[in-house]
Amino acid sequence: MKLPVDVRDIMNASNRVAEERERPVRIAVFVDVEAPDVLVDAVQQALRPQTAGARLHVEAVAAGETLIIDDAADAVVAIAGPGDTLARSLAAARDKLVPACVVALGEHADDVSRRLDHPILETVTGEEVEHVAEKLGTWLADRIHGKRLALAANFAFVRRAVANEAVKATAFQNGVIGAVMIIPGADLPLMTANQAKMVLQIAAAYGVPLGTERIKELGAVVGGAFAFRAVARQLLDFIPGIGWAIKGAVGYSGTLAMGYAAIEYFESGADLSGLAEKLKDARDKAVETAGAARERLTRGGSAGREIIPASGYVIDPSALALDAPVDTPDVDGTAEGEPAE
Repeated sequence: MKLPVDVRDIMNASNRVAEERERPVRIAVFVDVEAPDVLVDAVQQALRPQTAGARLHVEAVAAGETLIIDDAADAVVAIAGPGDTLARSLAAARDKLVPACVVALGEHADDVSRRLDHPILETVTGEEVEHVAEKLGTWLADRIHGKRLALAANFAFVRRAVANEAVKATAFQNGVIGAVMIIPGADLPLMTANQAKMVLQIAAAYGVPLGTERIKELGAVVGGAFAFRAVARQLLDFIPGIGWAIKGAVGYSGTLAMGYAAIEYFESGADLSGLAEKLKDARDKAVETAGAARERLTRGGSAGREIIPASGYVIDPSALALDAPVDTPDVDGTAEGEPAE
């Protein structure tokens, strides 16, 4: 079977992902001496490094003290108490342009932000320690974006946020590729390569070994993009004028479906060996949904108007004649009766 993406490209991406997982991560933790013990224990447990590449410096802060910020620190996590003890140390971190997040329990973020004179977008609060940890994971993945995979390799509570960012970024890229590509078929290799790299990043975030023996299997998995492209072709044939929007929507939605299926799979503790079936199921469901939408458009009449998912475009099916047969893509990416691109 001819794969829609160069296996060597996937192998190179796998090597880059492995290198990114090994990047050093340095996090300073400031602890207000009056901070709730349950929050202190939860944050310190969550930030317990799992590799030798991570360094965690924890220091208590009493009233009137200002901690010295190491220029090499990637971020500061400040565990707040009821007072303004951390305000001066946080200001010192901001002066050195080190990202700093305040975490607090049982308070509103704007109250903590005002008390410590700290940006509200860098302030995480919650009623339960689990909610605080989840928000902190998202903050770390966003603010230390250059070391997301290294964060995920060390801190389990960051993994979902890192994987979600990989999925959203790749879906956006494929949506743009689908919308702007003019040359027929030129979008397919780019989309499938992006999907393969996305799955590599998700696997790395969950600590799944990325051995070369799985590379060809991964290439076959992302071949599911053929099905998404077939659906896009069908819709493009019958909806003139906004085909670019539909192609973009299919590229975006299809990549989201594959990405979130991969996250669900790896979160169950499985490895790459069974991922192909999981992604195939996600792909088939997405194609089935698109096919059902096409059938509703075909019936038209009293069905009203249809919104193509993820595009936001509204279409009047009564103005369309959708009675052509469905093309089935061959393994080389062309449909039956369609010349090779």
